[in-house]
Amino acid sequence: MQQPAPSSPAGTIAESTADSAPHYAAVDLGSNSFHLLVAHLEGGRLTTVDRIKDPVRLASGLDQRGRLTGAALERALACLQRFRQRLRGIPPERIRVAGTNALRQAKNADTVLALAEEALGHSIDVIAGREEARLIYLGVAHDLQDDHHRRLVLDIGGGSTEIIVGSHFEPEVLESLHMGCVNFTVRHFGDGLVTIDRLEAARLAALQELEPVQSLFRGAGWGASIGSSGTIQAVRDVSQGLGCRAQDYIVRDGLARIRRALLERGRVDVETLPGLQPDRVPVFAGGFAILEACFEALGLEHLQVSEWALREGLLYDLVGRAETEDVRERTVAHLMQRFRVDVTHATRVAATATQLFDAVASDWQLDGPARRVLEWAARLHEIGLAIAHNQYHKHGGYLLKHMDMPGFARGEQRLLAFLVRAHRRRYPEDDRRELFLGQRRTARALSVLLRLAVLLHRSRSEQPLPPLTVQAGEDQLRIEFPPGWLTIHPLTAMDLSEESERVRDADLRLRCGERVSGTVG
Repeated sequence: MQQPAPSSPAGTIAESTADSAPHYAAVDLGSNSFHLLVAHLEGGRLTTVDRIKDPVRLASGLDQRGRLTGAALERALACLQRFRQRLRGIPPERIRVAGTNALRQAKNADTVLALAEEALGHSIDVIAGREEARLIYLGVAHDLQDDHHRRLVLDIGGGSTEIIVGSHFEPEVLESLHMGCVNFTVRHFGDGLVTIDRLEAARLAALQELEPVQSLFRGAGWGASIGSSGTIQAVRDVSQGLGCRAQDYIVRDGLARIRRALLERGRVDVETLPGLQPDRVPVFAGGFAILEACFEALGLEHLQVSEWALREGLLYDLVGRAETEDVRERTVAHLMQRFRVDVTHATRVAATATQLFDAVASDWQLDGPARRVLEWAARLHEIGLAIAHNQYHKHGGYLLKHMDMPGFARGEQRLLAFLVRAHRRRYPEDDRRELFLGQRRTARALSVLLRLAVLLHRSRSEQPLPPLTVQAGEDQLRIEFPPGWLTIHPLTAMDLSEESERVRDADLRLRCGERVSGTVG
């Protein structure tokens, strides 16, 4: 993607009503607020068309069992229905919706996501904490002139706090901590009262979360420190309202002024804290306590404030997938190198898997994103060999399920891990049931295609496969080979016979025989 003209700040998003360029939309389902950002792309530059914010406070709806219920969930669904109207007319491939900490934590996430996707009319990616940190950094980095120095980025959200150190547009050290303005306010200031003991308890709790990563980040070093999102913007506004002279920065003196004002009044309100917007009142105290602790733990003296954060990062990542580079592709290539995957063999398997996909996509209602996941799974299906050959499919599935994978949403990562886990031996139907409800049909289809591609290349021969005929029904798949081919390849014939028995556990009937009526590839 081109950089903006030198006369504009790097990555500037300017207000516009232009409609000629392609439009993109990002929806950030935060634990405190939901945001929708619509922009159009022209000449490599994103220009804002519309912004909508709704302080849903989703994290406040987590009950004692960790389930999202009640008024917070109702507010969320009503907000998504309004967002749905604004998204009409934008192609689905130019929309990215990301759920963060509250949806990561919810024990009933499957049910909530089904309701949310129905209300919004679009799929939702629940992203891992470090992926959220990567996207936040990407958004903030595009808001700044690139001074070629390392920078620290701090983002205090509703349910988590992200800390990143990076250079240019590349994050280098990332962490997501389970503390945010909503959960800390509920935990320490639930009745709205602010006392010195409560502030101290909240500060110590935040320092406890920061302690394991404090040395890591201090040792990384940085030239500039930047903060983003609602809590940090609110602290800046209040510190200015209390007479702090710093304009686009938060400084220690500003934090001290806010602390004094809170303790003098004993509660958070717009009269006590001039500059505070009404929608920030219910969550300000918890966020402020976290920011105080971050200044202490990270040795900060000042913090520059950026207006950009996760939603802008989502947009630039989405544009990168469409126009320049898909970070997920780079992640897969890195894993192949790291785990010394046999690239030649993986490429052969991937080619066959995608050819099978193309043959059945219409009958099985599979889309382009599913094809990419299948290709990645084929390229990574042997990474478990780096641990041991025995049950290497299980090792590979475990690795992909639990490692950090930049660019991948949690659902994508879980599906990829399942496909690698399921590519050989007994079909793991119990594991498929652990996927999100909306993924299970796709998971069955892709896993069967990958199993067949791996099986057909079991000999690791460089000889090409013969032309195949593939026919798919709702719960069945038939593959036909040229006359005599299975006869002179008895091991493959036996493997296919055994495979027909195994995939019955996936409620799929597989038939293989000899007769040609069309070809794949």
